[in-house]
Amino acid sequence: MARKIPLRKCIATGEQLPKQELLRIVKTPENKIVIDPTGKKNGRGAYIKKSIEALNIAKDKGLLKRALGVDIPDEVYESIRDYLS
Repeated sequence: MARKIPLRKCIATGEQLPKQELLRIVKTPENKIVIDPTGKKNGRGAYIKKSIEALNIAKDKGLLKRALGVDIPDEVYESIRDYLS
């Protein structure tokens, strides 16, 4: 029997993709915004496709802020950009 592949929706592109193709950004209970490569960190998560284009869409439209319910500093976008490249 084939295992079910967990799908998640990219907040920028709206695509349903396997979890491995997405990057999880988490708002921890301490209200810190962190990149979660394992997908297991505690807190509220949002998924973005692993591409600079998707990151730019999310930043321009304020989608991460809406998804996580907190202002996202520019340093967070920079660290995500560094992680992706």
